[in-house]
Amino acid sequence: MTTRTGARGMAVLRTVTLIGAVLTTGLGAGLFYSYACSVMPGLAKVDDRAFVDTMQRINVAILNGWFMLSFVGALVLIAAAGILQWRGGDRTVLLWIGAAAVLHLTVFVVTAAVNVPLNDKLAAAGAPDRLTDPAAVRAAFEDVWVRWNLVRAVTATAAFGCLTWALALAGRRS
Repeated sequence: MTTRTGARGMAVLRTVTLIGAVLTTGLGAGLFYSYACSVMPGLAKVDDRAFVDTMQRINVAILNGWFMLSFVGALVLIAAAGILQWRGGDRTVLLWIGAAAVLHLTVFVVTAAVNVPLNDKLAAAGAPDRLTDPAAVRAAFEDVWVRWNLVRAVTATAAFGCLTWALALAGRRS
């Protein structure tokens, strides 16, 4: 009786962890998608000084617990879901979780290697009202940041899709 109860509890834990991974990954994918289809196209239409000012403010504002919950939390929950599947779950579900882990890790690496350093350079440029050449600051930032954000949006969405499929497969096998 205890073994059956323990197995049922482990199945519930696997499901809850996978749901958490799906939700946090979806939040991150939605954020990158929002930048790709609304924030950056909207900012493309403002003058250079306004662009630099707005992006500097956004880059400060986004460093908060809610963003970190979805960004880092997704990585933690994907890893936990994978470990729980490895320890008695379904191997097909594990493969989809593994694919999502690779994709989300790619998002993490792109963010750390490209977008954050660009954000840091933008911050180091100084206050927008004191810039002698805001057009040059913008030119060094915008196209590269937008291109790599699109990579993040597509990759995060693919990770979300993999996890959603893993959840669907896990539900069929329960």
